Amino acid sequence: MFRRREPVPFAFVAEADRFRSNVTPPPRQRASRTQLLGHSLITLTVVGGLAGALLFGLPSLQQDGSGPSRVHQSEAAHR
Repeated sequence: MFRRREPVPFAFVAEADRFRSNVTPPPRQRASRTQLLGHSLITLTVVGGLAGALLFGLPSLQQDGSGPSRVHQSEAAHR
């Protein structure tokens, strides 16, 4: 890349990757039992929905030899 000829007006912007803060954030609050139960129920619902979709969708994804060439009995009787 090219180098700038004029100096950067704000030196702290150029040195932002080396900046260290001396302020520590407050500790995270632990989730309550109700929140944990809610999160686990949502997770179970999503996983159950995906498993159910896979279970009901697998038969339609299987390829069998009797696809479009299959003739119904009513059509065969008319021929």
